[in-house]
Amino acid sequence: MTLIKSISGIRGTIGGKTGNGLTPLDAVKFAAAYGSWIKTNRKKNKLKVVIGRDARISGEMISNLVCHTLTGMGIDVIDLGLSTTPTVEVAVPIENADGGIILTASHNPKQWNALKLLNEKGEFISGENGQEILRIADQEEFTFSEVDDLGNIILDNSYLQKHINLILNLPLVDVKAIKEADFSVVIDAVNSTGGIFIPELLRALGVKKVTELYCEPNGVFPHNPEPLPEHLIDLSELVQKEKADLGICVDPDVDRLALVCEDGSMFGEEYTLVAVSDYILTHNPGSTVSNLSSTRALRDVTESHGQQYTASAVGEVNVVNAMKKTNAVIGGEGNGGVIYPELHYGRDALVGIALLLSHLAHKKCKTTELRDSYPTYCISKNKIQLTPEINVDEILSKMAKKYSMEEVDTTDGVKIYIDKEWVHLRKSNTEPIIRIYSESASKVKADKLAEKIIQEINALLD
Repeated sequence: MTLIKSISGIRGTIGGKTGNGLTPLDAVKFAAAYGSWIKTNRKKNKLKVVIGRDARISGEMISNLVCHTLTGMGIDVIDLGLSTTPTVEVAVPIENADGGIILTASHNPKQWNALKLLNEKGEFISGENGQEILRIADQEEFTFSEVDDLGNIILDNSYLQKHINLILNLPLVDVKAIKEADFSVVIDAVNSTGGIFIPELLRALGVKKVTELYCEPNGVFPHNPEPLPEHLIDLSELVQKEKADLGICVDPDVDRLALVCEDGSMFGEEYTLVAVSDYILTHNPGSTVSNLSSTRALRDVTESHGQQYTASAVGEVNVVNAMKKTNAVIGGEGNGGVIYPELHYGRDALVGIALLLSHLAHKKCKTTELRDSYPTYCISKNKIQLTPEINVDEILSKMAKKYSMEEVDTTDGVKIYIDKEWVHLRKSNTEPIIRIYSESASKVKADKLAEKIIQEINALLD
């Protein structure tokens, strides 16, 4: 059993002993710590927190524990029920709430769940604030309210439509063009809340031909929920069978967007942000941001528009901070995460879909043709499983020293630039692994670079 406390929230496997997994006691403890932090920082008599969850099997249990813990601290809860991460992020400022919690383990398999913690802006809390919440949890520095001061739970199922309406009202979401394009779309929502939200969004955008695959929100993931090519075989086959214009896949909490082209080939989750950014920059020039593990293609496209690109440390908080600092018009992460500040500072597959379809409609081209219009880079994504005795910092330091004659960036882990190739080594925030991302002009070259680096790391472990 695993419990991971990081910038990405409190994430763990369901069951096991307290402190070794996300048990009911752990859920209560961290919810109480968050509630205590809210009460200390917001300094208001009456506090309010928005809660939403994906469709995981454990979701209802964890949600009930979190909601009632917060009401036990005198905090009112706006419960959105089955929702998406970006929908909760949008709801927090609309409700003038003091924070939010999304109950989701994002792309992790069904045995995982997590508490993703938001501030009063609907943005992920900072690393510093996260550490304070962990300290409160560790010390159990929380006090519960007496009976006359308990909070209330208010159920609110209106935010699906509210979120969609906000997207439809964005100036660069061209509903008329999308309708005229008469797209045929296949959706893989991995049996989570995307199966509720995405069909509704597509219909609102004027897409009449929508084929649903794995759209029943029962939390029984039909394949690994991370939207990687090897997990999208069924979607690829159905796109070809239906002669659709494109396939759309999201992760369980709908903050990552991957596409399949009309011929069944992968658009590449790295290129979701590239394509959306190209559209935004065409109509609204400005700077862009992605993290250090993202493709160089965004930098190339940004510079082709005469604009400035910035690379941030990995993690949505870090990307958002860099976007605010550079006043970026678009940003995100190479894992299919699109952050469009015109709507909100959070990864949002729903707004990504609307902007991507607008782009395709304006281009009047096939999805393959759109993909082929961008510089071709291939990323190889690998990992090394960690054990307690492995000193990750020492390994990364040794690798940085080994390649000291090359350009090395140690902002987040170690990123090594070798000619037009790069490799990025970092400890994951969400899993007990070292992530190894490499990029080159072809998949073969990227894989070869990754294999070389993995061999060198393994030699250090021996």
